Amino acid sequence: MPASPCKALLLLFALATLLALPACRSAPQAASGDVPAGVDPVSSPAWAADMARFAAEDAATPPPPHPVVFTGSSSVRLWDTLAQDFPGVPVLNRGFGGSHMRDSVWYADPLVLRYRPRQVLVYAGDNDIDAGRSPAQVLSDFQALVARLHRDQPGLRIGYIAIKPSPLRAAQLERQREANALVREWAATRDGIDFIDVFTPMLDAQGQPDAGLFIEDRLHINARGYALWRGIIAPYLQQPD
Repeated sequence: MPASPCKALLLLFALATLLALPACRSAPQAASGDVPAGVDPVSSPAWAADMARFAAEDAATPPPPHPVVFTGSSSVRLWDTLAQDFPGVPVLNRGFGGSHMRDSVWYADPLVLRYRPRQVLVYAGDNDIDAGRSPAQVLSDFQALVARLHRDQPGLRIGYIAIKPSPLRAAQLERQREANALVREWAATRDGIDFIDVFTPMLDAQGQPDAGLFIEDRLHINARGYALWRGIIAPYLQQPD
């Protein structure tokens, strides 16, 4: 017996709903659901797995109260000696490799705010420039991150670790330099926002990235590179009360 027009319409509606579900699931969502206007979606849906990993790590080993949170891309994620490099400072590594600045905005809650940190340091912009984002977009995304963090924690001290020069991305030096300059100029007009210049000390006498600071991939820094960063960053860190 043929289906009635109403039943046929209901079946079509159900089918359309089922077909739409995968697309809905694949759209990355911010953990808080609140992102400043104008911020592009995350650069990859893979970051949800990183957030789940951080939650599992917190459950297994509770983080220190009110830590100094380091977040951003792989230059943070690969900093295995972070805690040893800053003894007496309750640091927490929440780097997720390959990420862009806007990813830290979208995931501000699980990355940063859930810890009620005393201070945040972010390294991002390197992958952004490599992916074709402009220096102005890097600044805008950093401003969005500051706005997101300050909405929940007004006055939170935030440090921007400058985009590093690397041999692999030497062709991008001028765009990296421009992005750093924009952030530096903006940070100088804001209380509690630090621009931490690792770019200049990582250049050799010819003004090119110092290859001796990098591992074989010519992108990520080695132990000597992290030792340099440690010396530059240490004066900016807030000590426990």
